[in-house]
Amino acid sequence: MCGIVGLFLKQDALRPRLGDMLTDMLITMTDRGPDSAGIAIYGDDSDGVKITVQSDSPDTAFAGLEEALAGDLNAHVTVKPVDTHAVLTVPAAQQAAAIAALEARGLRIMGTGAAMEIYKEVGLPEDVAARFDLRAMGGSHGIGHTRMATESAVTTLGAHPFSTADDQCLVHNGSLSNHNDMRRKLARKGVMTRTENDTEVGAAYISSRIAEGASLKEALEGTLEDLDGFFTFVTGTRSGFGVVRDPIACKPAVMAETDDYVAFASEYRAFADLPGIEAARIWEPEPATVYFWER
Repeated sequence: MCGIVGLFLKQDALRPRLGDMLTDMLITMTDRGPDSAGIAIYGDDSDGVKITVQSDSPDTAFAGLEEALAGDLNAHVTVKPVDTHAVLTVPAAQQAAAIAALEARGLRIMGTGAAMEIYKEVGLPEDVAARFDLRAMGGSHGIGHTRMATESAVTTLGAHPFSTADDQCLVHNGSLSNHNDMRRKLARKGVMTRTENDTEVGAAYISSRIAEGASLKEALEGTLEDLDGFFTFVTGTRSGFGVVRDPIACKPAVMAETDDYVAFASEYRAFADLPGIEAARIWEPEPATVYFWER
C-alpha cells in the first residue's frame, strides 16, 4: 500500500520548518506503511560532496572514521553521525575513491550529492523520525515514504527513498512488472542497482535518462513508455521535485499548492497541519501526466 509525502518550499522563510512539516506528513501516513520509513532532505550545498552511509553497528563503524578516511584520501573529510547513519563530506574529486573505501569497510551507501541527505530505517515512521531528529532538519524541499513491504524483505536497504545518482532520489507507491528486464537493460548501460526492490529500478531508469541528456520532465515521461505496472513516482533533484502517475492511476494521490509551497501526499489528511492549507489549490494529479517544480 505505502504512503508518499513531498514538500517543495517556494519561500526561504520556511526552510527551517521543512523537517518538522515533512515529519508530521510522514507520521500521518503510518497506517499505509508501518514496516519502514525514510526521507530525503535537500539542504544547503556542501563544500564538496555529501555521502550518506548506514551501518547496523554505528558505534564501531563510525569510531575513527573521519581520521581513517582522511588518511586514505589524503584530503579533508568531515563525518557527522546521526544514529545508524552518518553524513560525510569529501572533496568532489575524491567521491569515487571515498565510496570505494567506505564500501570496503562494510558501510552501506544511502545517497550522494551536494545538497541531498537520505535517512531511512526499519520501524514505525514516528520512531524513525525521532531517531534521526528529522524535525530539526531544514532545507528547500524533501520527499518521504512509509513502506508496507510486498515484494522484498523488510530491511534498511529495502526502504525508500532510493538514489542512484547525485542529488536524485525516488519514492514509489505501486508495483513494476518489468523491473527485472529493465534492471538487465540498465546493467548493460553500466547502471547498477544494489537491491531487489523494483523502486530502485525506477530511480535508476530516471537517473540514466537524465545522464543521457533528458530533462526531468522527459525522464518522467519516459517511465510511461518503458516501465510496466502501476505506480506513482515522486522524485527529488537538486533543484526541485516531480510527480507522475501511470495511465491507470489506481494508487491514491493528492496535491496542494499555495504561494509558499507545493505538497504531495497519498491522502489529503497528510496536509492537515500545513500552514495556509485552507487557502491552497488542491487537486488530484491526472494519470500519465508529469508535474514538476524547480527552483
